[in-house]
Amino acid sequence: MASIAEYYAGKNVLITGATGFMGKVLVEKLLRSCPEVKALYLLVRPKAGQSMQQRVSDMMTCKLFDRVREDNPDFHQKIIPISSELMQPGLAISPEDVEKLTGCIDVVFHCAATIRFDEPLKHALQLNVIATQQLVSLAKQMHHLEAFIHISTAYANCNRKHIDEVIYPPPVEPKKLIESLEWMDDGIVRDITPRLIGDRPNTYTYTKALAEFVVQQEQDKLNIAIIRPSIVGASWQEPFPGWIDNFNGPSGVFIAAGKGILRTMRANNDAVADLIPVDMVINLTLAAGWYTAVHRPKSAVVYNCTTGGINPFHWGEIEHHVMSSFKRNPLEQAFRRPNANITSNYLINQYWILVSHKFPALIYDLFLRLSGQKPQMMRIFNRLHKAISLLEYFSSQDWEWNSENMNMLMSQLTPEDRKTFNFDVRQLNWPEYIENYCIVYLLKRLRNIRYTFNTLLVVFIWRVFIARSQMARNIWYFVVSLCFKFLSYFRASSTITN
Repeated sequence: MASIAEYYAGKNVLITGATGFMGKVLVEKLLRSCPEVKALYLLVRPKAGQSMQQRVSDMMTCKLFDRVREDNPDFHQKIIPISSELMQPGLAISPEDVEKLTGCIDVVFHCAATIRFDEPLKHALQLNVIATQQLVSLAKQMHHLEAFIHISTAYANCNRKHIDEVIYPPPVEPKKLIESLEWMDDGIVRDITPRLIGDRPNTYTYTKALAEFVVQQEQDKLNIAIIRPSIVGASWQEPFPGWIDNFNGPSGVFIAAGKGILRTMRANNDAVADLIPVDMVINLTLAAGWYTAVHRPKSAVVYNCTTGGINPFHWGEIEHHVMSSFKRNPLEQAFRRPNANITSNYLINQYWILVSHKFPALIYDLFLRLSGQKPQMMRIFNRLHKAISLLEYFSSQDWEWNSENMNMLMSQLTPEDRKTFNFDVRQLNWPEYIENYCIVYLLKRLRNIRYTFNTLLVVFIWRVFIARSQMARNIWYFVVSLCFKFLSYFRASSTITN
């Protein structure tokens, strides 16, 4: 049987959501560990005034791709962007591109989704369900398709305490829901959303459950696998420890705690924090693509990609290690000394929010007003409280996930593939992982932000003050020449001494 890298050799792969957090890691891993892959077709939409080509070019200059760049400086030639828009009919893919994709694609990885917990239902339905329907329709037209891999979430069925690797009946027939909401205005939909999602906490988990059912409906026509990661965090090992490109979820909480902004959070210290490193999720995803294409299962195979049942780590332990990391390695320009605490008691949490968050924020904003500056700290705390409130549902309780299919897939790999595409969560050393998570990337990112700001400030001062005044320019050139003479003298003195 071919190894994973051998299987992907010569294959054309279609990836949605490639410019997102997980999508970037998937692209990088395919290029680095499967160097003979023929081409990666990325569905990308223009965004914020950037064309799809610009977005892909910016992505490829990211530090994430340094190892690929060293091995193959021309790796970008294998990346082919395809203009697409998930909010439009037919994903807004041109007829020429549809013909190209249906004629060459071998494997599809569907990573695109909105991950905002508070997304309006109509918008979440369009991005997570209708777009999935349309991609499945496109996949059914592909002449050489061998595997369709759909990225879901372990929390799609979070209204259950024990979650098996099966697709549960949807809360509502997706087609009927889509037809019903078409004629409703946004206000009506907003009013009925709580009743529609029922015992699920948000529109994200609700629509991801519907998307799983949509994909399952085509299991007799396509070879399908569904990956259900839990809370996806920074990389464990690849391409280097601690890589992350956003402040979503736990990353934002960690950095707020490290900056001394977050002092209290409502969570259960004894509840399992089901973090999963992004590189492990991607390794499992690529292995599932290989297994699905080679073995062609008769029905969709679901993989619960979680750590809690195999190598549990609790929220109380996370608090301890995050605080320890930031106390040993304090962040620059922190608001105050890091000292966050977790409590499951609502009243105690509200007390500490008042004493440790709102009161200091009011004092600080008052100081800013008196000094003629714009108040900002209360606004920051309000955003923080909103983000944390969206996480409370997941940080206050436990789930049990069956992971037999993940173990089965691991047993199918060769020893070499187990090393190259490692998703054995038993090997995770949590204290070391949290240390890398907090320090290796987050600290570096803050320093880069500060250096960039200082550089822009110098350029701004030069442009506004120095470049417009002949006297200022003369003073500037005098200072520069003086520094140059000093350096020359220092270098000459060092040479004589040596």
